[in-house]
Amino acid sequence: MTDREMEYTSIGETGLEVSRFCLGCMNFGSDEPWMIGDSEQSKEIIDRAIDLGINFLDTANVYSQGESEEIVGDAISGRRDELVLATKVYGRMREGPNGQGLSRKHVLEQVEKSLDRLGTEYIDLYQIHRWDDSTPVEETLSALDHLVNEGKVRYVGASTMPNWKFQRTLYTADIENYERFVCMQPEYNAVDRHEEANLLPVCEQEGVGVIPWSPLAGGFLTGKYDRDSDPEEGLRADADEYTQNRFTEENWEVLDEIRDIADEKDASPAQVSLAWLLHKDVVDAPIIGPRSVDHLEENVGALRVSLSEAEIERIEAPKRPSWPAKGKD
Repeated sequence: MTDREMEYTSIGETGLEVSRFCLGCMNFGSDEPWMIGDSEQSKEIIDRAIDLGINFLDTANVYSQGESEEIVGDAISGRRDELVLATKVYGRMREGPNGQGLSRKHVLEQVEKSLDRLGTEYIDLYQIHRWDDSTPVEETLSALDHLVNEGKVRYVGASTMPNWKFQRTLYTADIENYERFVCMQPEYNAVDRHEEANLLPVCEQEGVGVIPWSPLAGGFLTGKYDRDSDPEEGLRADADEYTQNRFTEENWEVLDEIRDIADEKDASPAQVSLAWLLHKDVVDAPIIGPRSVDHLEENVGALRVSLSEAEIERIEAPKRPSWPAKGKD
Protein backbone atom coordinates (compact mmCIF):
# COMPACT_ATOMS: atom_id res chain seq x y z
CA MET A 1 0.00 0.00 0.00
CA THR A 2 1.35 3.41 -0.92
CA ASP A 3 1.48 6.29 1.54
CA ARG A 4 -1.60 8.41 2.30
CA GLU A 5 -4.27 6.12 0.87
CA MET A 6 -5.86 6.02 4.30
CA GLU A 7 -9.58 6.59 4.78
CA TYR A 8 -10.96 8.70 7.61
CA THR A 9 -14.13 8.85 9.67
CA SER A 10 -15.46 10.59 12.78
CA ILE A 11 -15.64 9.03 16.23
CA GLY A 12 -19.32 8.46 16.93
CA GLU A 13 -21.26 11.68 16.59
CA THR A 14 -18.28 13.92 17.39
CA GLY A 15 -16.35 16.04 14.93
CA LEU A 16 -13.10 14.23 15.79
CA GLU A 17 -11.61 12.84 12.57
CA VAL A 18 -9.63 9.61 12.85
CA SER A 19 -8.12 7.11 10.45
CA ARG A 20 -10.14 3.96 9.75
CA PHE A 21 -7.45 2.04 11.62
CA CYS A 22 -6.20 2.87 15.09
CA LEU A 23 -2.66 1.81 15.94
CA GLY A 24 -2.81 -0.23 19.14
CA CYS A 25 0.32 0.15 21.25
CA MET A 26 -0.02 -2.71 23.74
CA ASN A 27 2.79 -4.58 21.95
CA PHE A 28 5.20 -1.71 22.61
CA GLY A 29 6.81 -2.93 25.79
CA SER A 30 8.53 -5.88 27.41
CA ASP A 31 6.20 -7.25 30.09
CA GLU A 32 5.10 -10.31 28.11
CA PRO A 33 7.02 -12.68 25.80
CA TRP A 34 4.76 -11.84 22.84
CA MET A 35 5.53 -8.10 23.09
CA ILE A 36 8.11 -6.48 20.83
CA GLY A 37 10.60 -5.73 23.60
CA ASP A 38 12.53 -3.22 21.45
CA SER A 39 11.74 0.49 21.62
CA GLU A 40 13.45 1.34 18.33
CA GLN A 41 11.51 -1.34 16.45
CA SER A 42 8.33 -0.05 18.07
CA LYS A 43 9.09 3.49 16.94
CA GLU A 44 9.67 2.26 13.38
CA ILE A 45 6.12 0.84 13.39
CA ILE A 46 4.73 4.15 14.67
CA ASP A 47 6.66 6.10 12.04
CA ARG A 48 5.40 3.86 9.24
CA ALA A 49 1.83 4.02 10.54
CA ILE A 50 1.93 7.81 10.40
CA ASP A 51 3.43 7.64 6.88
CA LEU A 52 0.46 5.46 5.87
CA GLY A 53 -1.96 8.08 7.17
CA ILE A 54 -2.84 6.58 10.53
CA ASN A 55 -3.44 9.51 12.87
CA PHE A 56 -5.03 7.58 15.77
CA LEU A 57 -2.86 5.88 18.43
CA ASP A 58 -4.20 3.98 21.43
CA THR A 59 -2.22 2.98 24.51
CA ALA A 60 -2.79 2.64 28.29
CA ASN A 61 -0.90 3.50 31.43
CA VAL A 62 -0.87 -0.15 32.48
CA TYR A 63 0.78 -1.44 29.28
CA SER A 64 4.19 -2.54 30.55
CA GLN A 65 3.65 -0.19 33.50
CA GLY A 66 4.05 2.98 31.47
CA GLU A 67 6.69 1.73 29.03
CA SER A 68 4.27 1.82 26.09
CA GLU A 69 3.29 5.43 26.83
CA GLU A 70 6.96 6.42 27.04
CA ILE A 71 7.72 4.81 23.67
CA VAL A 72 4.74 6.53 22.07
CA GLY A 73 5.70 9.87 23.61
CA ASP A 74 9.24 9.64 22.23
CA ALA A 75 8.01 8.58 18.78
CA ILE A 76 5.51 11.42 18.33
CA SER A 77 7.71 14.23 19.59
CA GLY A 78 7.49 17.17 17.20
CA ARG A 79 4.29 16.00 15.46
CA ARG A 80 1.81 15.82 18.32
CA ASP A 81 -0.78 18.16 16.83
CA GLU A 82 -1.49 16.01 13.77
CA LEU A 83 -2.31 12.96 15.90
CA VAL A 84 -5.27 11.76 17.93
CA LEU A 85 -3.74 10.29 21.06
CA ALA A 86 -5.71 7.92 23.29
CA THR A 87 -4.78 6.28 26.57
CA LYS A 88 -6.59 4.58 29.44
CA VAL A 89 -6.86 4.48 33.22
CA TYR A 90 -7.99 1.85 35.74
CA GLY A 91 -5.31 -0.85 36.14
CA ARG A 92 -2.95 -1.19 39.08
CA MET A 93 0.02 1.17 38.77
CA ARG A 94 1.44 0.88 42.28
CA GLU A 95 0.92 -1.23 45.37
CA GLY A 96 -1.26 -0.17 48.27
CA PRO A 97 -4.52 1.75 48.60
CA ASN A 98 -5.62 3.91 45.65
CA GLY A 99 -3.10 2.22 43.37
CA GLN A 100 -5.78 1.26 40.87
CA GLY A 101 -9.42 1.92 40.01
CA LEU A 102 -11.50 4.92 39.02
CA SER A 103 -11.59 7.00 42.18
CA ARG A 104 -11.10 10.73 41.75
CA LYS A 105 -7.72 10.40 43.47
CA HIS A 106 -6.47 7.66 41.16
CA VAL A 107 -7.81 9.23 37.95
CA LEU A 108 -6.33 12.66 38.69
CA GLU A 109 -3.03 11.14 39.77
CA GLN A 110 -2.70 8.90 36.75
CA VAL A 111 -3.63 11.46 34.11
CA GLU A 112 -0.65 13.56 35.22
CA LYS A 113 1.68 10.58 34.96
CA SER A 114 0.33 9.67 31.51
CA LEU A 115 0.74 13.25 30.30
CA ASP A 116 4.33 13.20 31.50
CA ARG A 117 5.19 9.88 29.86
CA LEU A 118 3.49 10.88 26.61
CA GLY A 119 5.24 14.26 26.60
CA THR A 120 2.04 16.16 25.90
CA GLU A 121 -0.12 18.82 27.53
CA TYR A 122 -3.40 17.10 26.65
CA ILE A 123 -4.87 13.70 25.81
CA ASP A 124 -7.35 13.59 22.95
CA LEU A 125 -9.25 10.55 24.22
CA TYR A 126 -9.05 9.42 27.86
CA GLN A 127 -10.78 6.12 28.48
CA ILE A 128 -11.75 4.06 31.50
CA HIS A 129 -10.10 0.68 30.89
CA ARG A 130 -12.67 -1.28 32.90
CA TRP A 131 -15.68 -0.66 35.16
CA ASP A 132 -14.88 -0.09 38.84
CA ASP A 133 -17.51 -1.61 41.13
CA SER A 134 -15.95 0.01 44.20
CA THR A 135 -16.30 3.62 42.98
CA PRO A 136 -19.61 5.44 42.37
CA VAL A 137 -19.99 6.16 38.69
CA GLU A 138 -20.79 9.80 39.55
CA GLU A 139 -17.35 10.18 41.13
CA THR A 140 -15.57 8.86 38.06
CA LEU A 141 -17.61 10.94 35.63
CA SER A 142 -17.09 14.06 37.75
CA ALA A 143 -13.31 13.51 37.70
CA LEU A 144 -13.29 13.02 33.94
CA ASP A 145 -15.51 16.08 33.45
CA HIS A 146 -13.03 18.10 35.52
CA LEU A 147 -10.16 16.98 33.25
CA VAL A 148 -12.06 18.14 30.16
CA ASN A 149 -12.83 21.50 31.80
CA GLU A 150 -9.15 21.86 32.71
CA GLY A 151 -8.12 21.22 29.09
CA LYS A 152 -6.07 18.15 29.95
CA VAL A 153 -8.49 15.83 28.11
CA ARG A 154 -10.53 16.50 24.96
CA TYR A 155 -12.94 13.52 24.89
CA VAL A 156 -13.70 10.59 27.21
CA GLY A 157 -14.41 6.97 26.35
CA ALA A 158 -14.92 3.54 27.88
CA SER A 159 -13.98 -0.09 27.33
CA THR A 160 -15.39 -3.56 27.93
CA MET A 161 -18.40 -3.76 30.24
CA PRO A 162 -21.95 -5.13 30.26
CA ASN A 163 -24.55 -3.13 28.36
CA TRP A 164 -26.48 -2.08 31.49
CA LYS A 165 -23.38 -0.62 33.13
CA PHE A 166 -22.53 1.39 30.02
CA GLN A 167 -26.09 2.68 29.73
CA ARG A 168 -25.88 3.73 33.37
CA THR A 169 -22.81 5.87 32.60
CA LEU A 170 -24.59 7.50 29.68
CA TYR A 171 -27.79 8.44 31.51
CA THR A 172 -25.84 9.57 34.58
CA ALA A 173 -23.76 11.88 32.39
CA ASP A 174 -26.92 13.21 30.76
CA ILE A 175 -28.70 13.81 34.08
CA GLU A 176 -25.72 15.37 35.87
CA ASN A 177 -24.45 17.26 32.81
CA TYR A 178 -21.06 15.53 32.85
CA GLU A 179 -18.98 14.81 29.79
CA ARG A 180 -20.45 11.79 28.01
CA PHE A 181 -18.46 8.82 26.76
CA VAL A 182 -18.11 9.32 23.02
CA CYS A 183 -16.74 5.87 22.20
CA MET A 184 -16.50 2.29 23.39
CA GLN A 185 -13.69 -0.24 23.04
CA PRO A 186 -15.25 -3.71 22.86
CA GLU A 187 -13.63 -7.00 21.99
CA TYR A 188 -15.01 -7.60 18.50
CA ASN A 189 -13.93 -9.74 15.59
CA ALA A 190 -15.31 -12.45 13.32
CA VAL A 191 -15.04 -15.17 15.99
CA ASP A 192 -15.74 -13.01 19.08
CA ARG A 193 -19.14 -11.56 18.22
CA HIS A 194 -20.76 -11.56 21.67
CA GLU A 195 -20.88 -7.75 21.69
CA GLU A 196 -23.51 -7.90 18.95
CA ALA A 197 -25.79 -9.07 21.77
CA ASN A 198 -24.40 -6.66 24.37
CA LEU A 199 -22.71 -3.30 23.70
CA LEU A 200 -23.06 -2.72 19.96
CA PRO A 201 -26.84 -2.07 19.92
CA VAL A 202 -26.59 0.65 22.57
CA CYS A 203 -23.57 2.19 20.81
CA GLU A 204 -25.52 2.37 17.57
CA GLN A 205 -28.61 3.80 19.26
CA GLU A 206 -26.71 6.37 21.33
CA GLY A 207 -24.30 7.54 18.63
CA VAL A 208 -21.28 6.16 20.45
CA GLY A 209 -18.23 5.36 18.34
CA VAL A 210 -16.84 1.81 18.32
CA ILE A 211 -13.11 1.09 18.18
CA PRO A 212 -12.81 -2.70 18.54
CA TRP A 213 -9.84 -4.28 20.26
CA SER A 214 -8.43 -7.65 19.22
CA PRO A 215 -9.83 -7.41 15.66
CA LEU A 216 -7.76 -10.50 14.72
CA ALA A 217 -8.63 -12.51 17.86
CA GLY A 218 -5.12 -12.49 19.23
CA GLY A 219 -3.69 -13.59 15.90
CA PHE A 220 -6.10 -16.48 15.36
CA LEU A 221 -7.67 -14.79 12.32
CA THR A 222 -4.33 -14.23 10.61
CA GLY A 223 -4.47 -17.87 9.56
CA LYS A 224 -1.05 -18.73 10.99
CA TYR A 225 -2.45 -21.51 13.18
CA ASP A 226 -3.80 -24.90 12.05
CA ARG A 227 -6.35 -27.30 13.48
CA ASP A 228 -4.07 -30.30 13.56
CA SER A 229 -0.77 -28.91 14.82
CA ASP A 230 0.51 -27.18 17.95
CA PRO A 231 1.43 -23.47 17.72
CA GLU A 232 5.01 -22.85 16.67
CA GLU A 233 7.37 -21.65 19.36
CA GLY A 234 7.48 -17.87 19.51
CA LEU A 235 3.93 -17.30 18.25
CA ARG A 236 1.50 -15.67 20.67
CA ALA A 237 -0.66 -18.79 21.09
CA ASP A 238 2.41 -20.75 22.21
CA ALA A 239 2.46 -18.77 25.46
CA ASP A 240 -0.90 -17.01 25.67
CA GLU A 241 -4.19 -18.69 26.60
CA TYR A 242 -6.17 -15.80 25.07
CA THR A 243 -5.37 -17.04 21.57
CA GLN A 244 -5.46 -20.72 22.48
CA ASN A 245 -9.03 -20.30 23.70
CA ARG A 246 -10.05 -19.43 20.12
CA PHE A 247 -9.21 -22.98 18.99
CA THR A 248 -12.81 -24.25 18.86
CA GLU A 249 -14.51 -26.09 16.02
CA GLU A 250 -16.94 -23.32 15.14
CA ASN A 251 -14.08 -20.79 15.12
CA TRP A 252 -12.09 -23.03 12.76
CA GLU A 253 -15.18 -23.10 10.51
CA VAL A 254 -15.21 -19.29 10.44
CA LEU A 255 -11.51 -19.27 9.62
CA ASP A 256 -12.05 -21.82 6.84
CA GLU A 257 -14.49 -19.43 5.17
CA ILE A 258 -12.14 -16.49 5.65
CA ARG A 259 -9.25 -18.43 4.13
CA ASP A 260 -11.37 -19.42 1.11
CA ILE A 261 -12.52 -15.85 0.54
CA ALA A 262 -8.94 -14.61 0.94
CA ASP A 263 -7.78 -17.06 -1.75
CA GLU A 264 -10.56 -15.89 -4.07
CA LYS A 265 -9.54 -12.24 -3.63
CA ASP A 266 -5.76 -12.70 -3.59
CA ALA A 267 -5.77 -11.27 -0.07
CA SER A 268 -4.62 -12.58 3.31
CA PRO A 269 -6.94 -13.98 6.00
CA ALA A 270 -6.00 -11.01 8.19
CA GLN A 271 -7.09 -8.56 5.50
CA VAL A 272 -10.42 -10.31 4.98
CA SER A 273 -11.02 -10.42 8.74
CA LEU A 274 -10.32 -6.70 9.07
CA ALA A 275 -12.41 -5.91 5.99
CA TRP A 276 -15.33 -7.74 7.64
CA LEU A 277 -15.09 -5.28 10.56
CA LEU A 278 -14.76 -2.26 8.27
CA HIS A 279 -18.02 -3.28 6.59
CA LYS A 280 -19.89 -2.93 9.91
CA ASP A 281 -21.63 0.47 10.06
CA VAL A 282 -21.25 0.65 13.85
CA VAL A 283 -17.45 0.27 13.67
CA ASP A 284 -15.32 3.40 13.35
CA ALA A 285 -11.70 2.23 13.64
CA PRO A 286 -10.49 -1.26 14.55
CA ILE A 287 -7.41 -1.23 16.80
CA ILE A 288 -4.63 -3.12 15.01
CA GLY A 289 -1.58 -4.26 16.97
CA PRO A 290 1.15 -5.17 14.47
CA ARG A 291 4.48 -6.49 15.72
CA SER A 292 6.33 -5.52 12.54
CA VAL A 293 6.15 -3.02 9.69
CA ASP A 294 5.22 -5.85 7.33
CA HIS A 295 2.26 -6.80 9.53
CA LEU A 296 1.22 -3.15 9.67
CA GLU A 297 1.26 -2.76 5.90
CA GLU A 298 -0.65 -6.01 5.46
CA ASN A 299 -3.31 -4.86 7.92
CA VAL A 300 -3.76 -1.47 6.28
CA GLY A 301 -4.12 -3.24 2.94
CA ALA A 302 -7.52 -4.45 4.17
CA LEU A 303 -8.88 -1.08 3.03
CA ARG A 304 -8.67 -2.40 -0.52
CA VAL A 305 -10.71 -5.55 0.21
CA SER A 306 -14.42 -5.34 -0.59
CA LEU A 307 -16.83 -8.00 0.64
CA SER A 308 -20.25 -8.80 -0.77
CA GLU A 309 -23.27 -9.49 1.43
CA ALA A 310 -22.97 -13.17 0.49
CA GLU A 311 -19.33 -13.27 1.60
CA ILE A 312 -20.18 -11.57 4.89
CA GLU A 313 -22.91 -14.17 5.45
CA ARG A 314 -20.42 -16.97 4.79
CA ILE A 315 -18.10 -15.61 7.47
CA GLU A 316 -20.91 -15.17 9.99
CA ALA A 317 -22.88 -18.39 9.38
CA PRO A 318 -20.97 -20.70 11.79
CA LYS A 319 -21.60 -18.51 14.86
CA ARG A 320 -24.62 -17.18 16.73
CA PRO A 321 -23.74 -14.19 18.96
CA SER A 322 -24.94 -14.42 22.57
CA TRP A 323 -24.41 -12.62 25.86
CA PRO A 324 -22.93 -13.45 28.24
CA ALA A 325 -20.32 -15.05 26.00
CA LYS A 326 -18.84 -18.37 26.99
CA GLY A 327 -15.75 -17.79 29.10
CA LYS A 328 -16.48 -14.04 29.50
CA ASP A 329 -17.30 -12.06 32.61
